[in-house]
Amino acid sequence: MKHRHFSHRLSLFAGLLSLLCAVTAAWALSGKIIEFPVPTANSGPFGITAGPDGNLWFTEAGFTLGGVTGGGHKIGRITTAGSITEFSIPTAGSFPVGITAGPDGNLWFIEALTGNIGRITTTGVVTEFPTPFTGFEGSFPFGTITPGSDGALWFVLSNANVHNNNIGRITTAGAFTAFPVPTANSEPFVITAGPDGALWFTELNANKIGRITTAGVITEFSIPTANSGPAGITAGPDGALWFTETGGDKVGRITTAGVITEFPVTAGSAPAFITAGPDGNLWFIEFNSNKIGRFSPTPSHKLSEFPVPTANSEPFGITEGPDGNIWFTENAGNKIGLLH
Repeated sequence: MKHRHFSHRLSLFAGLLSLLCAVTAAWALSGKIIEFPVPTANSGPFGITAGPDGNLWFTEAGFTLGGVTGGGHKIGRITTAGSITEFSIPTAGSFPVGITAGPDGNLWFIEALTGNIGRITTTGVVTEFPTPFTGFEGSFPFGTITPGSDGALWFVLSNANVHNNNIGRITTAGAFTAFPVPTANSEPFVITAGPDGALWFTELNANKIGRITTAGVITEFSIPTANSGPAGITAGPDGALWFTETGGDKVGRITTAGVITEFPVTAGSAPAFITAGPDGNLWFIEFNSNKIGRFSPTPSHKLSEFPVPTANSEPFGITEGPDGNIWFTENAGNKIGLLH
């Protein structure tokens, strides 16, 4: 009787496994890339995120990492069919970088050169909130802004030159708080919400991964590889956080307890921003190689790479789209990429 009961459960498990495999297969991505030119010349697209309206939203910094300046200083919206609309930011020369969907149904973004945090509705109405932090202007926080489990938005304030070494928090009503990172001149770079209710961030100069609770308590974890240049970070499908090492050419994994494991990727590729995909893999941009990388968090740890069609496009921001595809910005190529 017990044997038949066990066999029945095994049969149910096999059926569930088959269903899960079918779902995963349905989300399989071919690796083919389509590009959509941004209307404004030299707009310097940077960050990108899925919006609450079923579209993708991105920032136009008006500056490329290669030093080319041009148009931009706008927020862009692209439909999953590739139609782009641009919205100007009231403050000129704002240099918008990171962007995220907020808990209030709006998009929130960082203005690196003006010291503002911006909010844009899905109809394109922009509101700016000046930060009260001395030295935020010109701090170049190239990283991200992300919603926390407390209903607020969390972002980085980073520039070793002005000692602006904090994690920032803004409520949807516009109230600010800042929390100093313990390691001096650590240059926090990218921040993301973790599966444990805390926020996790990379420290580019300090070679550490940081964790901050919504109460502002910070813990830091050193990365084994020296001068690894931790850049992007995202919550993975396995309950851990995954990050990139731009200087170490590795993908790293850190558990919520702080245990770090590193995996090498292509030498010289400079992996940067990273996101979890709908297929159970990690997807990241290879800034130097002009490719999109895919890394399996399973024991196979398989690495695949997909060249961006436009040469020297400098892919930068990356996210999963509402259509189940991977979307990314091309900072120098002045395009938005779609990998399906």
